Amino acid sequence: MSGRKGMMHYKVEIKQEAVRLVEEEHLTYAVVAARLEVRKPDRIKAWVRMYRREGELSFHKPIGRPMRTEREEREVARLRMENALLKKFHTELRKVQLAQRNIGRSTTTKENTK
Repeated sequence: MSGRKGMMHYKVEIKQEAVRLVEEEHLTYAVVAARLEVRKPDRIKAWVRMYRREGELSFHKPIGRPMRTEREEREVARLRMENALLKKFHTELRKVQLAQRNIGRSTTTKENTK
């Protein structure tokens, strides 16, 4: 089941009928919701708004996040590899920098500490 618990998915025909009732017969959102057994009148309002903005095609759009393409998958793999390589290079560079500054070694001798 997709969506949250209790979430309803309505068929395209119901959405089209709701828009028709609002647009042609000038019924209120509450009356249309009651007639078509839609839980909330706000849902009807959203369908009418989508229809006015995008037309009939707004009801046929795929729902959810679009699938990744093969090209995107290859790019993500390349970026992950590049990221791992840069992390490895950074650690090696950091080791060299620390070694050049003699960090971690004591440079004082017993004679100098008196």
